[in-house]
Amino acid sequence: MSDVRVTPWQDDDFPSPPPELLAGMRGRRPNGELIGIDRVLLRSVPLATGWNGLLGRVRADFGLKLEYRELIMLRVAVLNKADFEWGVHYPAYLQAGGTEEKCEALKEPSRDSGIFNEEERALITLTDQSTKQIEVDAEVIEELKRLFGETETVEAVATVAAYNMVSRFLVALAV
Repeated sequence: MSDVRVTPWQDDDFPSPPPELLAGMRGRRPNGELIGIDRVLLRSVPLATGWNGLLGRVRADFGLKLEYRELIMLRVAVLNKADFEWGVHYPAYLQAGGTEEKCEALKEPSRDSGIFNEEERALITLTDQSTKQIEVDAEVIEELKRLFGETETVEAVATVAAYNMVSRFLVALAV
């Protein structure tokens, strides 16, 4: 974190963020340890509060399978060159059921390696289009609705959007 472009918040900084915000952020992290992005976000309490609420829900409350959400997060990290994001979500993807082979394939420009199932290919197509060109073809959304239904389609699109926000924040501030 020595190259981060803003000074990350430290435990002894004053004023301290609200205890409930710190507890919520720690509650989302393994062993309750704040990570680099948390410490940068804490430079703005309103931002950290909203971010923690939104991303907490994307990570924990969506009906779309966690393995699929983590796949989206990794693909966004690759496309936006967000190494920190990859480092956080790589083990989470494996823990959710992803494989090393799929992780390696996500790093490739082509998603036609044959190791992804129909659902994964549709999610990768969504992620690629939304991240690279912003506009998503209507056929892609129709395919997602066929595979997942409307609620999980909305959640997939929101996951792509949310983690594009995350990666852009991380890359801009060199977290």
